[in-house]
Amino acid sequence: MRTALPKIFTFFFLVLAAVAGAQSYKIRGMVYDSTRNYPLEAVSVLSTSGEGAITNSEGYYEIAVSEKDSIWFSYLNKPTIKFPVLRITNPMSFDISLQVNVPVLREVKIYPRNYRQDSIQNRVDYAKVFNYHKPGLRPTISNYGAGVGFDLDEIINMFRFRRNRSMAAFQQRLLIEEQDKFVDHRFNKALVRRLTQLESPILDSFMLMYRPSYEFTQLSGDYEFQSYIRTAFYRFKLGIDPDGHYFKKEEHPF
Repeated sequence: MRTALPKIFTFFFLVLAAVAGAQSYKIRGMVYDSTRNYPLEAVSVLSTSGEGAITNSEGYYEIAVSEKDSIWFSYLNKPTIKFPVLRITNPMSFDISLQVNVPVLREVKIYPRNYRQDSIQNRVDYAKVFNYHKPGLRPTISNYGAGVGFDLDEIINMFRFRRNRSMAAFQQRLLIEEQDKFVDHRFNKALVRRLTQLESPILDSFMLMYRPSYEFTQLSGDYEFQSYIRTAFYRFKLGIDPDGHYFKKEEHPF
C-alpha cells in the first residue's frame, strides 16, 4: 500500500492538471468595418480547437476557447491573423475592425430629400422675419449734410407693441422649426435603422425617446453622433430612458 499511494496521488494530480489545462473561457466582442463605425454581420469567428461562432446583426460574437487556443476572423473568405488567447488582454470585450468596405454604408448618407434647398428657400421666403430685430433708436446721417438724426420708422415701430411681439414670436417659431428640421436631417430613420436594426413601431418609439438636442446635433461629428445612437440603443434595451430612469419594457417590447 505504501508504494501504491504515491502512484494514486500522482494519477489524480495528472487528472486535475489535465482538467485545469482544458478549462474553457469565453471570448466576446464586436466586429466593425475598417472605419470602426459600422458593425459587420455574418463574420466567422474560429478557434484552433475547432469551435466557431458568427457575428449577429450588431456585430457581436461569443466563442468558447481554451487558454491554449488561438482565434481568427474570416469575412468574405478573407481570414485575419491568429490571436493567441493568452495574449488577449480583455477577453470580455475583444473588439476588432476588418479592412473591408461595406457597400450599404452609403445609405447612412441619405437624408430627407431637398433639405438644404428647402432650408435656403425658407430663409428667402421669410427673410423679413429672420432678419427682424427689436426696434430701437438708431442715428442716421442726412443725405443733404444736415447732420445726424433718428430713423422715423424705427421710432414709430418702437410703439407698435403688438406687431413687435408677433414678429418676435413668429421669428422664434421659424427658428425652432428650422432647428427641428436639421435634427430630422441627421437623426433620420435610415441611419437609426441601420445602427439599431429596429423597425416600426419600436423604431418610432426609440427615436422619439432619444431624439438628440439641436446643440448636440449641430456640434457633433459623424463618429460622435453615431456613437450616441449606439449608446442610446444599449440603454433602450436595458430599459433606461435618457434621464437615467427605468421604464417598463412592456411599453417598448422587442
